[in-house]
Amino acid sequence: MLHKTRGIVLNYIRYRETSIIVKIYTEDFGIQSYIVNGVRSAKSKTNRIALFQPLTLLDLVVYHKNKEQTIHRLSEVKCSLPFRSLPFDFIKSSIALFVTEMLVKTLREEEANQPLFHFLMEGIIYLEEADQHFENFHLQFLAKYAFYLGFGAETVHEMEQQLKENLYPYALDASTREVTQNFILMPFDYPASLDRQRRGQLLDTLIFYFKIHLEGLGEIKSLDVLRELMK
Repeated sequence: MLHKTRGIVLNYIRYRETSIIVKIYTEDFGIQSYIVNGVRSAKSKTNRIALFQPLTLLDLVVYHKNKEQTIHRLSEVKCSLPFRSLPFDFIKSSIALFVTEMLVKTLREEEANQPLFHFLMEGIIYLEEADQHFENFHLQFLAKYAFYLGFGAETVHEMEQQLKENLYPYALDASTREVTQNFILMPFDYPASLDRQRRGQLLDTLIFYFKIHLEGLGEIKSLDVLRELMK
């Protein structure tokens, strides 16, 4: 049966000689995997594989037969917002790499969750279109994303209590606490001021907070790249 839905690309793997299996977080079905044939063929007349780069926003027509199927097929696919800055700006692309890895490691839903989907869409569109004040996006994203995973803190004090209970050895200073509170409450375009050291400390704190609640989160491989570009 054919369905129209929107989707956010997470990643893909090669399948056989010319195809891929792409994982997409969809508005109507949650996380789903789709096989796309022929996109890696030298005879392909279009660069359709570009549609399946991480965080690409898609309009889809998909086949879904039953819940037992683990891999579905795409009937139609169209990019809803061609990226003009995100893949080409080193800071944005490193942030996008980190956000993508966090999503791959933490998204588990195989059913519709429209508030979460709309939050992710809003964040990706902001990161693509922002021309300033986006260097803290990954911190704002984590502070807000935790709510959609079920463990968001409403106040910095609540977060610090949980960190302390789990023996986190560092404390945020007053200015970083204020910024973090605003990250939780304010929209993505909130112009926070954090120097490199405070930005790094807050990132470590938020990652530890996620690990408290998500067993098996493991190593975040994109962190080294992110930290290097944020120097």
